[in-house]
Amino acid sequence: MRIVRPLIIAAGLIFLWQVIVWLSDAPHFILPSPANVAIAWWENHLMIFHHAGITLLEIGLGLLFGTALGISSALTMAYFRPARRWLLPVLVASQAIPVFALAPILVLWLGYGIPSKAAMATLIIYFPVTAGFFDGLRRTEPGWTDLARTMKASRWTVLIHIRVPAALPALASGLRIATAVAPIGAVVGEWVGASAGLGYLMLHANGRLQTDLMFAALLTLAVFAVLIYFIVDGSLRRALP
Repeated sequence: MRIVRPLIIAAGLIFLWQVIVWLSDAPHFILPSPANVAIAWWENHLMIFHHAGITLLEIGLGLLFGTALGISSALTMAYFRPARRWLLPVLVASQAIPVFALAPILVLWLGYGIPSKAAMATLIIYFPVTAGFFDGLRRTEPGWTDLARTMKASRWTVLIHIRVPAALPALASGLRIATAVAPIGAVVGEWVGASAGLGYLMLHANGRLQTDLMFAALLTLAVFAVLIYFIVDGSLRRALP
């Protein structure tokens, strides 16, 4: 059922899409049919995979750097209490400023290549990882920490052997959220300025009224995003029974 259920859902969504095309009778350049999108995907699949590889690399780098930065920030705030006063405003500011406002600045600083898109993905991933892990570290069972202090354990020992293991489920939840939103940063960065990637391809196709190609690129992005999420989710389930 784990394999059949997603196929049934996908088939239902495609059928609903076709019904909307029939009922709306929209022009092809406004709403192409699933069949036309499938034809456009097959005719341009090599180009789509090329651009998808660039976007996946940006997402992967964003996940790597965003997770590392988020974990280190949460550990710093949990171990050094004065650091919370300095890092929490940075954490909030990273989400208070709209992503679209930061994208042009990052492209200007880091160029039109992969670094600016990876930085965008990192900024989006940073908040859920940091917030989830720090919340887990802060909500450790008080009885465990009291017992460790009674046994004269150091703060570092309590952090590594008690608080971090207890916070791993919260970190996993943050990673799942981060994986779901990671494509946003990469695609937004590609919309602002890029020479490759699925976001660039969608923008380029939209400008030429190649709506079927734009939908093909969008569906490819959606499929890869779902696959990445399930891979991360399955890995976390195995690592954190």
